[in-house]
Amino acid sequence: MYNHASLMKTIFFNKHGNLDVLQYGELPVPQPQPGWVLVGLRTAALNHVDIFVRRGWPGLNLKMPHVPGCDGAGEVSTLGDGVTDWKIGQRVVIDASICLEEDEFTRSGQDNLCKKWELLGETMAGTYAEYVAVPATNLLEIPTEFPYDKAAAAALVYLTAWHSLVTRGKVQSGESVLVIGASGGVNTAAIQIAKYLGAEVFVVGSDAEKLKLAESLGADHVIDRSKDEDWSKAAYLLTNKRGLDVVVDNVGVTVPQSLRALRKGGRLLTVGATGGAKFELDNRYVFHKHLSILGSTMGTRKDFTEVMGLVFAGKLVPVIDRIYPLQEARAAQERLEAGGQMGKIVLEIQR
Repeated sequence: MYNHASLMKTIFFNKHGNLDVLQYGELPVPQPQPGWVLVGLRTAALNHVDIFVRRGWPGLNLKMPHVPGCDGAGEVSTLGDGVTDWKIGQRVVIDASICLEEDEFTRSGQDNLCKKWELLGETMAGTYAEYVAVPATNLLEIPTEFPYDKAAAAALVYLTAWHSLVTRGKVQSGESVLVIGASGGVNTAAIQIAKYLGAEVFVVGSDAEKLKLAESLGADHVIDRSKDEDWSKAAYLLTNKRGLDVVVDNVGVTVPQSLRALRKGGRLLTVGATGGAKFELDNRYVFHKHLSILGSTMGTRKDFTEVMGLVFAGKLVPVIDRIYPLQEARAAQERLEAGGQMGKIVLEIQR
């Protein structure tokens, strides 16, 4: 079962561009270096970073061909030299936040801040493949019978949401949390985590169907921005003109409105830029209202273990929109680009 050939089926690209640069074919199976493990993948999950990497940006110099994909789950296939805490065949999910060298941050438990930090699938070969090589420390065992698709779908987005809300934002029971977006991976995770923490959850979404999903995940109040463009005012009014304690924003260009929705002394958690990175900021909102802007990317190993434990226990449930076979990754990315997904898009990998 674990004796693999020297070539693997994979999705890759040789140049940056639109969907048509994605190819399905064979590439050499990576060999795990000392301290690393080769994982035979069963599922991978899509993230917006897959699209950004495929399109490219100034200063991104990838070794081509490049295999995208941050999220993956499968079985331990080959052990690199020195790896003794894993066995062939163990079911695992991958933490995509990879630190290549120990430093002051890793020693203090802040490994996602380490100087030699990389994101799986961004600057190193990722999970749109039958096999991927990762550090042994980036694996977490999946309980027997827990499905691979849900493990892969949860990994990056629940880590991102947990680190921002719990580790960075320190959200407390009874606080009010506004999530910008109703149906994406990070947003569906943030809604559930905020509710798990005991917060009153507000959600802004683009249509009634997505807001219905948000309500099913625990949202207490929803705002349809297709009917109410001034959603920051709508959120403010829903709090009886107090404003929100916390806003979670992974859109980017919406930050000015997010700041307006906050109460005095409120916290903005900025965790992404899916809608665009650049915007004009009125600093008067920040200093006059004593606001805190907290950036957050990925999370620590401790965060990953904690949040995935809740996922495995069924206390947090990843939402899966659609499952495609690996060879249909182009169609899967097309759906993600269109923005109509309800939860995570997953690739199924047959070996």
